[in-house]
Order: sequence, then C-alpha cells, then structure tokens
Amino acid sequence: MQVQFNSDSSVMGTENVAERIEAQLRHKLARFEDRLTRLEVHVSDVNGSKHGSDDKHCMIEARIRGARPIGVTATADKVDDAARKAGNVLAKRLESFLGKESRHSHDPRPEKVL
Repeated sequence: MQVQFNSDSSVMGTENVAERIEAQLRHKLARFEDRLTRLEVHVSDVNGSKHGSDDKHCMIEARIRGARPIGVTATADKVDDAARKAGNVLAKRLESFLGKESRHSHDPRPEKVL
C-alpha cells in the first residue's frame, strides 16, 4: 500500500508530520493492507497563522483494488488529531464496505449431480 501525503504551506514540520500520520494509518489499517493500493492524505490549516478551534483538516482517500475509492474528512485543533479521527472513520467505512462485499460474494454454482 502506497501512502501519498499532501499538505499546504501552513502545516509546520511537514516531514515529521507525514511520518507520524503514515505510521498511524498503517497501524490502523493494517488488516486492509492487501486490499488497498494507495492512500492519499491531504492535511491543511484553514486559518493559516491564526488560531481557531477545529481549523486543521485531514482528508483521506483510500483506493481499493477492484472497487471505487472511499474518502473521509475530519477536523480538529491539531493535525495529528484530525488524522486520527479520519483514520478511525476510514477504518469503520472500510470494515463496512469490505465486510458487505465478503458477505455477498457468491461461490460459483456447483455442478449438478444426476
């Protein structure tokens, strides 16, 4: 699973933030790793240098092998908190989506015995 990290210029310490968020997401989504081809993570600070509540945004799009992508968004006071929230929501959505897929997959029709 490839992780692509994007941020705006107002997110400080981009490399360190990217490493922490990637490790956090890899740990949280480890059980889905064989089904995911790529995660695209976008973090931003809406207010820039000004401070405010819930001004850090994290959007994660998960590319699923053979299926449509799933995207989630979360906000928080800190970038790491926004990423953690988005990761939790994404894990629940993937569990729901991939769980339904496995429950509804059908075995090939057995051969008729005469």
